[in-house]
Amino acid sequence: MTQIDKSKPVMVTGANGYVASWLVKKLLEDGIHVHAAVRNPQDHNKHSHLVDLAKRSKGSLTFFKADLLTPGAYKEAMEGCELVYHTASPFTTDVKDPQKELIQPAVYGTEYVLLTANDVSSVKRIVLTSSCTAIYTDAIDTVNAPGGMITEAIWNTSGSIDYQPYSLSKTLAEKKAWEIAEAQDKWDLVVMNPSFVMGPALNPKHTTSESMNTLKLMAKGDMRFGAPKMGVGVVDVRDVADAHYLAGFTPEAKGRYITSAHNSDLLEMGTVLRPKYGKSFPLPKKALPKWLVMLVGPVTNKLFTRRFIRNNIDIPWRADNSKIKKELNMSFRPLKETMEDSFQSMIDAGVIKAG
Repeated sequence: MTQIDKSKPVMVTGANGYVASWLVKKLLEDGIHVHAAVRNPQDHNKHSHLVDLAKRSKGSLTFFKADLLTPGAYKEAMEGCELVYHTASPFTTDVKDPQKELIQPAVYGTEYVLLTANDVSSVKRIVLTSSCTAIYTDAIDTVNAPGGMITEAIWNTSGSIDYQPYSLSKTLAEKKAWEIAEAQDKWDLVVMNPSFVMGPALNPKHTTSESMNTLKLMAKGDMRFGAPKMGVGVVDVRDVADAHYLAGFTPEAKGRYITSAHNSDLLEMGTVLRPKYGKSFPLPKKALPKWLVMLVGPVTNKLFTRRFIRNNIDIPWRADNSKIKKELNMSFRPLKETMEDSFQSMIDAGVIKAG
C-alpha cells in the first residue's frame, strides 16, 4: 500500500495533452502543486488553458521543459514528487514510419521516465497511461478472449509493425514499464488501459486526437450514408482523468485497470448525437453493410484494409471493467452525455460548423 502526501508536488508528463489537461485540472482543484512537463513551455497556445485553470484553482503550476526522447530530461520536474503520472505518448494512426513515430517515442519515453524515477529518491508511485490496445488489436480479439471479453490478464499478441503499429507501440511500452518496475522495489506501478477516449477537450483548437478526427468526419457528412458498425470501447476523457487521480491516491491500487465505460460501435456513437444535432449536421442514421465497407473502405481510408474490416466491422467489442469499478470505486458517464459534450465543445470552439 502506497500513501501519497498531497502536500508534495505531483508530476504530469505531456501535461497539455487531451487526457492530461483534465487530470491537471483535477489535481489543481484539489490544491496540489503540479509539475507540468511539456516539450516547449514557451508555446502558450498549447498550455495557456492550464495557466488559466491554475489561476482559478487552489493548486499551483510549474512548467518544466522535457522531451520524451532525451534520457534524464524529466529529472528536474520529478524532484520532490512522490507521485508521477506518465501520460505523454503519441496517439495517431496516420504515420509514415511507425518505428520512428510511434514505437520509439512510446517505448523510449516510458523507459526514460521510469529509469529516472529510480534516481529520484522522492518517487513512491508511477501511474502510466497505457491503452486497451495493449490488450487487443481488433474487436475480434475481444470476442475470442476467454469468456468472450478482454480482462487485465490478457496481452495483445496480434499487433505488428505492419498491422496496427499503434497497438504494438502501446504493448511494447507497457511491457517495458512492467519490466523496469519489477526490477526495483522503490516505487510501485499502476497502469491505466483506456479504450477509445471521447469527451470535450479543454483546449479543442490545439488538441490532436483521433477522437476529434472521428467527430470531424461525422460533422462533415463523411458518414451521412451510414457508418460502419465498427466495434469499439468508449470512455469519457473526464472519467479517464478521474480514474488516473484515483489510481494515484488510492493506497491499495495495483496492477492494470481497463478504463472503459461502454461496449459500443461507431454507428451508435453517431446516432446518439442525432436527437440534438441531427437537424444541423449530416450525422449517420444507419449501418453501412460490411460488403460495401469492404468495397470502398480500402480506397477511402488506408486504415480500412480488408483484414481490418474483416476483424472489426459488425464485430462486437467486449471488455470487463469490473476491476476498476470495484477497486477504485469508478463510475462512468452515459455515452450520450460524452458524445454530446464532445460535439458541443468543438462547435463552441469553431472547429466544426453546421451547414
